[in-house]
Amino acid sequence: MTRLSRSLRAVTLAAVLTVAALVVPDSAVEPTGVELVRVKRAGGVSVGPDVVWILAVGSDARPGQDMLRSRGDALQLIGINTRTDAATAIGVPRDSWVSIPGHGMNKINAALYFGGPQGMAGAMRNLVGITPDYVMVTRFPFFEDMVDDIGGITVSNPRRFTDPNLKKEGFAQGRIRLGGYDAMAFSRIRYDLPGGDFDRSANQQRTLRGIHARIRSEADRPGFIERGVMTVMKHLSTDLGPAEIYELAQAVAQVEPGRITTCVIRGRIGTAAGQSVVFPDVAQARRLGDAARDDATLRGC
Repeated sequence: MTRLSRSLRAVTLAAVLTVAALVVPDSAVEPTGVELVRVKRAGGVSVGPDVVWILAVGSDARPGQDMLRSRGDALQLIGINTRTDAATAIGVPRDSWVSIPGHGMNKINAALYFGGPQGMAGAMRNLVGITPDYVMVTRFPFFEDMVDDIGGITVSNPRRFTDPNLKKEGFAQGRIRLGGYDAMAFSRIRYDLPGGDFDRSANQQRTLRGIHARIRSEADRPGFIERGVMTVMKHLSTDLGPAEIYELAQAVAQVEPGRITTCVIRGRIGTAAGQSVVFPDVAQARRLGDAARDDATLRGC
């Protein structure tokens, strides 16, 4: 199958899976599991004409709660270069202590609760210096079903780790196969990881790579794309028109695996307002934003 025909078939599924990458639904009533929101760009923010920026957020919303007004998790700022087919992901620990527009200093995961997708985009801009073009918010139960629907993923795990609640037997070191539940656990566990939130964010990026690789490897299998598209569209809510969704999906589908670069913002653990927080390395965050802004490529982390 040619590259063009593969891209045309993979567009919608690839956009939701690879960009959202960390969440999805499991309900007879089929509630909204994915929200894709366009961000109104603030004046003075410069983004190269070839690059689209998408902020992927996993919502901690429980059943019945508003997923756009709950605390955020799994924060990945993803840039896609539509000219070179490169992509990058900048991971942000959820407890990062940042400036939230209109609400002072707080954990960045509270930005979704205070200001919805626009508030989360503003907090990311204050930290990294890039305002995302879109914010995609997803529910975690949806992620499990979606990974199962595509037949699971393979990730490269640098170290063995466990969790008494999510994965008592743990994850082995090396290349491992993950179904839906295990992919969720792999992306959310932090307490047994030496780097805590920082290592968890890196594991989320490994999950992104695994999903993208699975889609590309299976895209020409009869029925694969169609089943995935139907699953996603039943749970997608967006203010974008069909043409804009198509263009965004096409950009994601064309990303070359060998041109994906990732980095997690560093920081130190401390206390603020009586709670444990991460004080992010703002200078590093701004360097990453400056380095990737125009071409969605990082040359070192």
